[in-house]
Amino acid sequence: MGKGEISWKGRFEDGRKRQVYAKPDRKKWRFYEREKRFDAWEPLEHPLLEDWLELLDGVERRVHRRIHTEADLELLRQMIKQKFPEAKC
Repeated sequence: MGKGEISWKGRFEDGRKRQVYAKPDRKKWRFYEREKRFDAWEPLEHPLLEDWLELLDGVERRVHRRIHTEADLELLRQMIKQKFPEAKC
């Protein structure tokens, strides 16, 4: 993982394990996922709300360590609200 990349683990809808990471690309975030450690990372075109909220949590934790800025955090919140108006973040 490079600087600024945030990763987490979860499950697919059918119960299989899932690894996800997101990396900043200018003023956007790119998501990738894979099932197992040695599988290739596949781009995730339409991340779920849960993925965005995991990313938000990771950015919030990194603001305190000065890896991301408050501006990054606010931009991410705006992106989430734009994509998911019903989301509370």
